[in-house]
Amino acid sequence: MSTTRKIPRCMSTQHPDNVTAPFFSADALLGGEDEIKEAYYAYSHLGCDEQMWDCEGKEVDNYVVRKLLTRYKEYFIDNKLGEDVFLTLRVPNPTVEREEAKVLLETLEGIPRAFDTARALSLDSPAPVFEVILPMTTSARCLYRIYVYYRDFVAGKQDKRFCEGDVCIADWIGSFEPHEVHVIPLMENKEGMLNAHNIVEEYVSKVNPPYQRVFLARSDPAMNYGLISSVLLNKIALQRLHRLSKNIGVEIYPIIGVGSAPFRGNLKPTNVMNCLEEYPSVQTFTVQSAFKYDYPEREVMSAVDTIKAWERKDPTEVDEAACLQVMDKLAREYMRQVELLAPLINTVAKYVPARRKRKLHVGLFGYARSVGSVSLPRVISFCASLYSIGLPPELLALNALTADDRACLKSAYLHFEDDLRDAMAYFNEDVLEILPGDLGDKIRRDIVDYEVNRQHREITSRIIDNIKEQSFANIQEQVVEAAWTRRFLG
Repeated sequence: MSTTRKIPRCMSTQHPDNVTAPFFSADALLGGEDEIKEAYYAYSHLGCDEQMWDCEGKEVDNYVVRKLLTRYKEYFIDNKLGEDVFLTLRVPNPTVEREEAKVLLETLEGIPRAFDTARALSLDSPAPVFEVILPMTTSARCLYRIYVYYRDFVAGKQDKRFCEGDVCIADWIGSFEPHEVHVIPLMENKEGMLNAHNIVEEYVSKVNPPYQRVFLARSDPAMNYGLISSVLLNKIALQRLHRLSKNIGVEIYPIIGVGSAPFRGNLKPTNVMNCLEEYPSVQTFTVQSAFKYDYPEREVMSAVDTIKAWERKDPTEVDEAACLQVMDKLAREYMRQVELLAPLINTVAKYVPARRKRKLHVGLFGYARSVGSVSLPRVISFCASLYSIGLPPELLALNALTADDRACLKSAYLHFEDDLRDAMAYFNEDVLEILPGDLGDKIRRDIVDYEVNRQHREITSRIIDNIKEQSFANIQEQVVEAAWTRRFLG
C-alpha cells in the first residue's frame, strides 16, 4: 500500500527547552494565545510543515483550529491545513494518565468541529485534523481503542436516531467528518520501543491503514537509560520497523523526538546533517523550542529547509544482539550513577526556570519520577541541572565502555564522538569536588579530544561555589546565563 498525502518532515513542538523568549511573547513564559502565534510562526516563517499540539494542562485551547483559520485566513487559503501543513494532536493516554483521561474524549469530539470551522470559512481543504499521537503506547489495544472510539462513538453517532420515526443526529446538527482518525503510537520506554514493530503489526492488521506513522522518543529513553542506550534503542526500533514495512507492504513513516542538547538528540540548526545521517530512515524530526528560538531566524529557516530536502534512506544496519548487550550494561551503570546524583540534581532543578504557563506532557519519568529508589525532575530540568554544574549527562556510565563496545558503536552510533565532543565543551572539572560517592573517579574524559567553552566554565564554577557554600540566591540567574552560552536550557 502507499499514500499520496504529504507526510511532514519537520514537526514543531512545544517542548520548553529554550533560553530565549520568542519575539511574539510578552515574557519568557508562553501562554495559550502565544502558542497559537507559535504554530502560525512555525508554519509561515520557519517552514515547519507540522505542529504538534499538546492536549493536556490547565490552559489547553480546544479552539486552536478556529483561532488559526480565522486569524490567519489569508495564509491558510494558500497553505491548506490538513493538506500542506498539519496540526497533530497529542492526546492523554487513559491507561496511564487517569486524571487527564476524559480530556481525550473532549479532544476527539473537537475534531469534527474543526472540520466544520474550515467549511464555514469556505476553505477548500480536507479535514484540518485527522491524526492523534498516543504517548506511552505499550500495546496495540491502546491504539485500537482510540481508533474505534472515534469511529463508532464520535463520528459514528451521526447515524443514531433519537427514537423510531425521528431524524438521526446528522440530520439534526450536521454530519461528522472525518469518519476515522489515524492513531500514531509514541513509544517512550525500552519495552515499548523494542516491541514497536509487533505493536504496529497487530494494529495495522486490525485497521488496514494506507500508511502508518510511528513516534519514537529520544529524550525520555536517554533519561531512563543514558545517552548511548537511548540511541541504540532507536536504532534497533527503526531497523525492526523497516523490516516490518517491507514484510507487510504498508509504508511506515518514523518520527523521532530529538532536542537541541546532545543528550536529547543534538538536533540544532548547526548540527542538522549529523542527525540526518544518524537516523536516515526517519521521516519526521521534531523541531523543539531551543531550535526555533535560540538561533537566528535565517539559520533556523535554512536548517528546516535542509531537513525537508533530505532524501529518506534505509536505516543504519546494526547488530541487535551486540547493541542490546552494550545497552543493558551501560544502563545498569547509568542508573547507579543517577541514584548517587539525585539529591544534587534535585537541588539545582529548583532553580531551572519554566518556559510554558501550562503543564505539558511529561513522558515516562513524569509519572514514575524515579530511577531505582530516587525521584527526579522532568527531563529538561534534569539535563539543565547537570549542564549547569558542568557535568554533561552524556558522561554518565561511559566508564563501563570497553574496547569491544567502542567497536560496536563505530558502526551503530555513527556520530557518537561528535555528540560527546559537543557535550564536553560544557564540562567543568571543578564539579568533581562535589560529586557523591565514587562518581568523581568514574567520570571518563579521555574518549575524545575536546575544547572547553571558557565562558560556560566560568559561570558553572560560580554555581559550583554557591552549592559548596549553600548560597542559592543567584543560582537561577546563573543557570539561565550558562544556558544562554549553550543555546539550550536542557
